[in-house]
Amino acid sequence: MSLFDWFDNLRKSEPEIKPQQEREIADGLWTKCPSCGVLTYTKDLQGNNMVCSECGHHMMVNSNERIEQLVDPDTWEPLNHHLQPTDPLNFVDRKAYKDRIKELQQKVNLSDAVQTGKGLIDGLPFTLGVMDFRFMGGSMGSVVGERLTRLIEYATANGLPVIIICASGGARMQEGMLSLMQMAKISGALERHKEKKLLYIPILSHPTTGGVTASFAMLGDLILAEPGATIGFAGRRVIEQTLREKLPDDFQTSEYLLKHGFVDAIVPRTQLKKTLANLISLHQPFYPVNTPSHYENSMVAETLTNVNAI
Repeated sequence: MSLFDWFDNLRKSEPEIKPQQEREIADGLWTKCPSCGVLTYTKDLQGNNMVCSECGHHMMVNSNERIEQLVDPDTWEPLNHHLQPTDPLNFVDRKAYKDRIKELQQKVNLSDAVQTGKGLIDGLPFTLGVMDFRFMGGSMGSVVGERLTRLIEYATANGLPVIIICASGGARMQEGMLSLMQMAKISGALERHKEKKLLYIPILSHPTTGGVTASFAMLGDLILAEPGATIGFAGRRVIEQTLREKLPDDFQTSEYLLKHGFVDAIVPRTQLKKTLANLISLHQPFYPVNTPSHYENSMVAETLTNVNAI
């Protein structure tokens, strides 16, 4: 008997030794940063507002997480959530639009791509609209436009500031011209809000593109953006082919837009609530009698300077 046969018989006579089983890790227990690749305990990441502690990368968050991050506990009150999308054009591409809506409503547990409501931020009353990219890329359909318009009108009537978290691919093609009309409708409501000398601040998150950028995302009294967000109207390739020029690598990023004056400040998500509360408090309608007239503007400038220095 050869040595190889002896080892083979020995292996067959012994009980099978199973390889050590890998420890099972529950789904979602750890999250890998798409920028630096570091694994982070998901609960720690959520405690840091889904910002990587290693590289500062801002991961995409949904509308429910946004509301939890910004609104004081037990103060959120939804507005106009009863509005439901329809299919006015009977639109069909690879799938009927009405079927696509039903599928997404069940998947993400939202009726459309924006949540609107009112609440408190550090004890200050405000109104908030939060777009959700999970629902058809945060596209702006009739319900999105109507909810945001009614939110702004409610804020105007009650003397409240408006904050809108933008995250969208633009207009919703399945609703055609009805979607494009929302740009003018929301912009008109914001103009009436401005006439009452009330505050409006859009927050540009990743991504903010298309008709949203071309309307209410760029109409704020102060325009804030998150670090590294993609912000633009047309796509990079379309612009390059039209201009026949190579664009800079950082083109259509929040840092590029800040450098060229399109946004007022880049605010890390971990400091967003505090920054918004400071700006809202500085814009309260009543001030002490002896307050210098330049006090408000100087404090706003100081707040934004401090944020940009971070």
